[in-house]
Amino acid sequence: MHIKQESIFQKRWNKFKSLKRGYYSLITLLTLYFISFFLPLVINNRALIVNYNNELYFPIITGYIPGKQFGQEVPGEARYRLLKESFKQDIKHNNWVLMPPYSFSPYEDITFEGNKMFDPPSKRHWLGTDNTGRDVFARLCYAFNISISFGLILTIINYIVGIVIGGCMGYYGGKFDLFFQRLIEIWASLPMLFVIIIISSILKPSFMLLIGIYTLVNWIHMTYLIRAEFYREKAKPYVAAALSMGQSNFKVMFKHILPNSLVPVITYFPFSVVAGISALVGLDYLGFGLPPPTPSWGQMLDVGLSNITKWWMVFAPVTSQFLTLLAIVFIGEGVREAFDPKVYSRLR
Repeated sequence: MHIKQESIFQKRWNKFKSLKRGYYSLITLLTLYFISFFLPLVINNRALIVNYNNELYFPIITGYIPGKQFGQEVPGEARYRLLKESFKQDIKHNNWVLMPPYSFSPYEDITFEGNKMFDPPSKRHWLGTDNTGRDVFARLCYAFNISISFGLILTIINYIVGIVIGGCMGYYGGKFDLFFQRLIEIWASLPMLFVIIIISSILKPSFMLLIGIYTLVNWIHMTYLIRAEFYREKAKPYVAAALSMGQSNFKVMFKHILPNSLVPVITYFPFSVVAGISALVGLDYLGFGLPPPTPSWGQMLDVGLSNITKWWMVFAPVTSQFLTLLAIVFIGEGVREAFDPKVYSRLR
């Protein structure tokens, strides 16, 4: 009877699943991150659907609609919470408004109806408001998506740059390797925090600009890691066999050597995401990160520490960042344990 053996990746996945806190942290974080892309449908001050004079409007899709369109005497865009209340009182017409479950935007301030500065948590504002009357819960949720996206994109770009440069250094060696080693030594000696602050103060910060700036700094570690792995792997017999069969250097590097060098890459991935998120929070806290009014944990923390008596302004961003980073660290521990080569050693 033929018994199908599990592949090494299946064994690693099963090992990861057996580490409950890492596995459940991954499921929870992926679920919340997926939901965060649909936040405009859940947390927003724009109506999902407006029925006015037997005509349907979809502000969540079309965007800006002036208040005069619905008979409101307000400047600029329609105020949909007020519109919903006025439609409820007007029983003669069959007008109605369908709002998101949480009808506050992370960008609306005290100029909107009913919003107050440093309003404590209540049924209206679950986590209160900040120094400009913006809803803390709404900003917290949108900042979660921005922070995770920043960490993931930054890590992926750093890995691509590090794998390409480090792979070439380890595979070709010689003068190519020496040149990039000296270049990296010079580049790593620069005070990168000050370089980042100077660039951020000269150019208008944006999401992609910060990604680019941090990519200039963070690719060095992964480059050295991949270089060491390629140096070790290129001396093995399968590389010589592939070259003897006439395969190109590119194929040998990325089809044969790279798959055998991925264990440290995958192991460090969650911790690199943690570093990316922490970097963004730090820059936002210092005032050199994303421009206001972009939702940001760092900016919220800055406001909270400047107004320490408003406990919700400190509690909300600190707790959110702590739980998110803790979940990613749990995932990293699970991945590190699952990819531990000792687990699958013949000596065990």
